[in-house]
Amino acid sequence: MSFRKRNLGLSSSSSPARTPTPPTNNSAVDLNSPISPPPHTKPSPPTSTPGIRPSPLDGRPTTSTGTPSLDALLAGHAGLALGTSLLIEESGTTDYAGTLLRYYAAEGVVQGHVVHVVGVGEGWGRELPGVVGEAEQWGDGKGAKGRGAGGEKRERMKIAWRYERLGEFGAARGTPPIPDRNPLPSAASTNLLSPSTPTSFCHTFDLAKRLTLPADSSINFIPVPAATSSTSPFTHILQNLINRISSSPQTKVHRLVLPSLLSPALYPPNASEPQHILQFLHGLRSLLRQYPMQLTAMSTLPLSLYPRSTGLVRWAEILSDGVLELAPFPHSSEVGSSTSTSGAATAQEEQPQGMLKIRKLPIFHERGGGGVVAGLGDDLAFTVSRRKFVIKPFSLPPVEGDTEAQRGEGDTKPTKVDIAF
Repeated sequence: MSFRKRNLGLSSSSSPARTPTPPTNNSAVDLNSPISPPPHTKPSPPTSTPGIRPSPLDGRPTTSTGTPSLDALLAGHAGLALGTSLLIEESGTTDYAGTLLRYYAAEGVVQGHVVHVVGVGEGWGRELPGVVGEAEQWGDGKGAKGRGAGGEKRERMKIAWRYERLGEFGAARGTPPIPDRNPLPSAASTNLLSPSTPTSFCHTFDLAKRLTLPADSSINFIPVPAATSSTSPFTHILQNLINRISSSPQTKVHRLVLPSLLSPALYPPNASEPQHILQFLHGLRSLLRQYPMQLTAMSTLPLSLYPRSTGLVRWAEILSDGVLELAPFPHSSEVGSSTSTSGAATAQEEQPQGMLKIRKLPIFHERGGGGVVAGLGDDLAFTVSRRKFVIKPFSLPPVEGDTEAQRGEGDTKPTKVDIAF
């Protein structure tokens, strides 16, 4: 019996192993000699564009609208796909659609995108909502100051403290996990716009604050030219947009904001003529398809001036990739007590301001890309508060006289006293 020493490679006794010699300039390459593979080098990760992530459905790049609940409705892509447009219609005299536009523009500024705003001046850009700090966003509303002064008000798990990082059981998708026991940094040290820290996909904004524009921000305010009977007022807008996109790098993302489209306060009277507005919408749709990785657009349309029964609005909906309609509740003393509270199941929930109707969602491929969205068939309502614009299912109010359901105590377990035989 023969024994072999450890850590020695096996080789045939007939032919000794040949050690490959690297070729030099003076010697030819021997094709019969085995070639040693090159040393393995880890490929460097590709540089990602801020504010862009792949869709969970088909991997196409998407960007956030600045409203998480609106991102969840856009055909299941968890954001607005690049190269698409979104039209938001609103009836009445309110401006809830303008709030969505400000979130959309503010998200673009924070992510470093180029924001093109049509028809309004620089004062509109100075009214963009400010970013909520990380400690304020996941805290109890008082930010890091409240945490440093006293105990934490968030309920923690008493058993197996190591599971705190996994989040709360039954929490909704997208809710943040419970932070660890390390103290949070102060609000002064938290800077979401710092280039050294990675930015998130969607930020939280506060309408009571004002966004401090960074030094490298780029907001292009495109004015609407004066009214002329022969030329279209939209020709200058499209030409300005084409020049800015063609002269920018291919990795730069652009956002087009069109507040109050065809409003007489911003546009000349001939802007609503079909040969002008439909030609502009066709040109914008062509521009979105020409730059499918760089451009998105969001616009609002007042239905009180242009109802959906007109052919002009129906063509505008056809030429848009997505169409949503906001129907605010009437704010009168007679119906305010019944209608405004009908969307809140309990007294702890915020009262909705109106209904949201989905007229059209983009379907991107022949398999129906994202047509199945959770809660898409339900009646949807929107709630606007200081820090968020929330879209949630609409529910009927509790029966009058049911005090337990109104206080949110309707799901308590019955006791032996309550059970009657």
